[in-house]
Amino acid sequence: MARRYDCSVAVDRKNGLREAASAARRGELVVLPTDTVYGIGADAFSPGAVGDLLAAKGRGRSMPSPVLIGSPTTLHGLVTDFGERAWELVDAFWPGALTLVARHQPSLAWDLGETRGTVAVRMPLHPVAIELLKEFGPMAVSSANLTGHAPPQTCDAAREMLGDAVSVYLDGGPTPDAVPSSIVDVTGRVPVLLRAGAVSEEELRKVVPDLETSR
Repeated sequence: MARRYDCSVAVDRKNGLREAASAARRGELVVLPTDTVYGIGADAFSPGAVGDLLAAKGRGRSMPSPVLIGSPTTLHGLVTDFGERAWELVDAFWPGALTLVARHQPSLAWDLGETRGTVAVRMPLHPVAIELLKEFGPMAVSSANLTGHAPPQTCDAAREMLGDAVSVYLDGGPTPDAVPSSIVDVTGRVPVLLRAGAVSEEELRKVVPDLETSR
């Protein structure tokens, strides 16, 4: 039976974060608020849990899950060939609604889907999400909706779609923005904007003037 915790109440928030971290360690799924929409999360290093996440959404391996982290320093253990421009984007927009696609460390024992050696990584600007990520570590997190449905801005909307496929729901109230994160590929010599979102192309160009756009 899924458990829901009201993170506006201090005791509930503390208990919810503890239970969410414990559930993730057991390979179970959790729902958490972010600065864009609610996400469904799992242990990024548990192929079974990530498989359950994709199954709960009705999503195939061809659309791998992004990874959320609680601190930019976590990147050092996850990615390689992360150049100066990539770090400049991190410094300018993290925590925030910018996802960076980078080459992951080849030694990592994870299976996020068909990633072709890359990982989409982000640090969200939401206190509940950051607390959980700092407590647990990197999590595979995708929007908490069934494929083909709108990403949820409330915990109740997420629960209506995902039900008992999720063990713990962390209710952080309505999310401030339904606009998804912008996605920039930093695997090449020049950063490439793959998806325009909450961080505008104009804002990105202030940091990386030679930003290219995917057509």
